[in-house]
Amino acid sequence: MNDTPRAGGERRLRSQRWFGTDDLSGLAHRSTLTPIGLSREHFDGRPFIGIAQSWSDFAPCNVHFRQIAEHVKRGVAEAGGVAMEFPTISLGENLAKPTAMLFRNLMAMDVEESIRMYPMDAVVLLGGCDKTLPAQLMGAASVDIPTIVVTAGPTTPRIHAGRQLGGGTDAWKLAERVRSGVADGAEVADLEASIMSTPGHCNEMGSASTISAASEALGLALAGSSTIPAMDGRRLAAAAEAGRRAVRLARDGSPLPSEILSRDALENAVTLLMALGGSTNAIVHLLALAGRLGVGLDLDDFARISARTPLLANLRPSGEFQVQELDAAGGVPAVLKELSPLLHLDAPTVTGRTIGQEIAGARVTDRTVIASMDAPLARTGGLAVVHGSLAPDGAVIKTSAASPDLLVHRGRAVVFDNIRDLAARIDDPDLEVAASSVLVLRNCGPKGGPGMPEWGMLPIPAKLLAQGVTDMVRISDARMSGTAFGTNVLHVAPEAAVGGPLALVEDGDLIVLDVPSGILDLEVPATELEERRRELKLPPPRYRRGYGALYLRHVQQSNTGCDLDFLTAQPGDPADNEPEGILEGWHGGW
Repeated sequence: MNDTPRAGGERRLRSQRWFGTDDLSGLAHRSTLTPIGLSREHFDGRPFIGIAQSWSDFAPCNVHFRQIAEHVKRGVAEAGGVAMEFPTISLGENLAKPTAMLFRNLMAMDVEESIRMYPMDAVVLLGGCDKTLPAQLMGAASVDIPTIVVTAGPTTPRIHAGRQLGGGTDAWKLAERVRSGVADGAEVADLEASIMSTPGHCNEMGSASTISAASEALGLALAGSSTIPAMDGRRLAAAAEAGRRAVRLARDGSPLPSEILSRDALENAVTLLMALGGSTNAIVHLLALAGRLGVGLDLDDFARISARTPLLANLRPSGEFQVQELDAAGGVPAVLKELSPLLHLDAPTVTGRTIGQEIAGARVTDRTVIASMDAPLARTGGLAVVHGSLAPDGAVIKTSAASPDLLVHRGRAVVFDNIRDLAARIDDPDLEVAASSVLVLRNCGPKGGPGMPEWGMLPIPAKLLAQGVTDMVRISDARMSGTAFGTNVLHVAPEAAVGGPLALVEDGDLIVLDVPSGILDLEVPATELEERRRELKLPPPRYRRGYGALYLRHVQQSNTGCDLDFLTAQPGDPADNEPEGILEGWHGGW
């Protein structure tokens, strides 16, 4: 940032490069904002606070952000700042095809360049739906001006047949009931009108809830704010407080994202992820964020932290409750307080206080929702990492939502070349498959999908459903919804589309999964695999032009976060938060 002192030692605000000169440049920039009601008095050194708006009718998770933005603006004005709301790409998880993940990096670029190009001294990120908040975090980290996060909050669940509905988990259960012939049209119609009943993200500990909670552990969101329900008035009050805090951040010029998002902060977020039984998607996003920061973080770190972190949160899809019960039980601060012995408590936050200070007064009010370290739900974290001849660069599994008896398994492969092949054959009564089989789906990774869609929760074949089979070992280079469940091995790297071992698997091959030992092996002789590789033909690129082509040329594999290679931080990169161009004098143009 531009920290040039002004007269009297006051730090010069970044926005003053646009507005603080008595010349053609200052005149033009100030007069440009006359149509929105600003006058010369607004340019007297007040901080300009950007509000990154991801509202869209296509993203109901974020559809209430227009109201939330008004309360952020209220807080900014109360603290003596000027709020400037600006739109960015919005990624509606369910409607964006082939997958919102394909466009996460594009949104991150949009957020990054919007922050860099405009006269703002701090930015408030309004993010909710699954890929929206990771994209915002990645973009803001790459610019590095003071940043604070305001999340969407979980939807308010409807009651159906005496129980709360989950936004995603009950949809997957309904699909199984329909395919097995149990659910009728009336049940489908009833659930369709009830599963997503209010604005806000999924109310289980799915991807959006996980990343929102992680934003607290990272130190970028106000303590206790991520679990407040979307329609709760406390969320509006928290938004106003974030606006006031953004002004303070702007005046102080710190702490910056680069000062908050250290390796310690990332490890705190991973520790929380494991204790919550959070989404496997968070692994990809945290790896990508680490890459933007130039912080060393890899799958081995996730495995190491999972091995020492107990599962504490009894939340769907792994457990019984939803995020509103977590909020009532003490929220993320209460979970972090339980995890204190495992955390870096001196990590800074946006308040200027450490994470240890932020959670000092937290307490658990319901032990059925948040277990203690002495009596956890499981002795290790909710996610695990496996490596082996089938996944040389690693794969992940959500153990807290898997069948314990399948975590060590040896079975024969039933292979589907892509999602269309699976859709065409999975319910074929002549499909040669048994409950002990290992279902394999390939060409669904970052390049093969493209975009690594959430296709990794492969359906149980219809004829096995009819026999009462409810789970099988399933392996893919795809992702799965954070609200899904089952023994699904995901994110196999390298993916099949770039020639990873998954591309060489054939029907009948023996596959060994041993999660406690961290193993995923293909039991095929090396000579046979070499012969198969010689005959292997990789699929052609899906896109020839546009962003899709750019993505396919530069996307990295899942074990490093699926970012574009030219967006990651490089050693020695200087700070890059000032735009190019002449911003002073009586000459120039735009």
